[in-house]
Amino acid sequence: MANFDVIVVGGGPGGYVCAIRAAQLGLNTAVVERDKLGGVCVNVGCIPSKALLHSAYVANLVRHDAKDFGVEPGTVTLNFGTAIKHSRRVSEQNSKGVEFLMKKHKVTVIKGEGVLAAGRKVKVGNETHAAAKAVVLATGTRVKGIPQIGLEINQTTVISSDEALFLETVPKTLAIVGAGAVGTEFADIFSAFGTKVTLIEVLPRMLPIEDAESSATIARVFKKRGIDVLAGVKVKAATVGKNGVILELEVGGNAQKLEVEKVLMAAGRALNTQNVGLEAAGVTLDERGFVKVDQHLRTTAEGVYCIGDIAGPPMLAHKGSREGVHVAEVIAGQKPHPIRYDNIPSVTYCHPEVASIGLTEDQCKEQKLEYVVGRFNLSANGRARAANETEGFVKIIRDQKYGEILGAHIVASHASEMIHELAVARENEYTVEEIELAVHAHPTLSEAVAEAALDAMGRVIHG
Repeated sequence: MANFDVIVVGGGPGGYVCAIRAAQLGLNTAVVERDKLGGVCVNVGCIPSKALLHSAYVANLVRHDAKDFGVEPGTVTLNFGTAIKHSRRVSEQNSKGVEFLMKKHKVTVIKGEGVLAAGRKVKVGNETHAAAKAVVLATGTRVKGIPQIGLEINQTTVISSDEALFLETVPKTLAIVGAGAVGTEFADIFSAFGTKVTLIEVLPRMLPIEDAESSATIARVFKKRGIDVLAGVKVKAATVGKNGVILELEVGGNAQKLEVEKVLMAAGRALNTQNVGLEAAGVTLDERGFVKVDQHLRTTAEGVYCIGDIAGPPMLAHKGSREGVHVAEVIAGQKPHPIRYDNIPSVTYCHPEVASIGLTEDQCKEQKLEYVVGRFNLSANGRARAANETEGFVKIIRDQKYGEILGAHIVASHASEMIHELAVARENEYTVEEIELAVHAHPTLSEAVAEAALDAMGRVIHG
């Protein structure tokens, strides 16, 4: 039996970050990982998909917009296989980077399936490893289909994001089931490389967790690009063939058939809570199927913690990483700052990007809050005009009485970078007045944040 202070089961963005922080705090730490370090995010998720999204951006820029900037590209050839190779190289670099970090911090990496056992023990194959202080469960999620209507993932005509990231050529037609962040991003990618894409969402609008204005803007942009967005649509049944799929849809109460070469399933993920020894270790699930944890991510089993997707929403890599740091510090006897789950940024990396933090306007209405909206359109921003990327806006929702920032929503080419100013502001309880006090460089997209703050106070300059 090998003994450690901490054993982390799962080497994704929650697990490996937890291991690094534990090692920094002087704890003898091991990570159990069945596949490549970095988990889904690095290998078949966040990182390769963002590489493909940049390829899609370049493809659209060269084909449609380059001439506006004085660049005549001539004949343009799209090669999806080359884009895939680039994304795989990026993933490999990141995974090897995590391997290097494990060696740098003297974290032991144990290859194999980790299964919890009673008494802070983890079985890997025929070996059992013991943790003197804590075991941290970080097993994440996996892709899933909808077998009850015939959409079982078969890796050929019905695929998941996993298979999509290894295709060498694009399909002529593709239906994407689920118009959340994953479905929207893949719609952007495949459309840019010539696929006729139909994006299907059962809820009334695409990007349903985002502010309604953000969803409407992206729907409008996608329509201009020829992407069919079907929201409020039910997939009733599917006939899966060798060379294609026929979907039976209910659109506005009417039956409709859609025949495509492939279907990409992007409607949620399954939690990896089976066959990991939860019962043996005394770990229980809540009514939603997530591992039951307290405010410090402790489970119902003494000395067992849980982080990342299986510990509950939001199911985001950066949320799991922060939980990993928090848990490592708790195990080491520190008292870390509580995690503000209402201040974790959400980003969809389509083009333009969608980023948000805090409450949507609809949520403010539901909670009967007294609020004021400040808004600034990118069409009035000099940097956005220079880049010919004027689709989008910055929207700040503030408390009417005190100016507290209740929520912020950005649709812009670099929304993922811009949102953090507002994340810092909310974490430190800044008001819109204090955002505006900071001088913003000109010309930048971030000026739109300052202008939206001014608009929330009724004194916008350029709007």
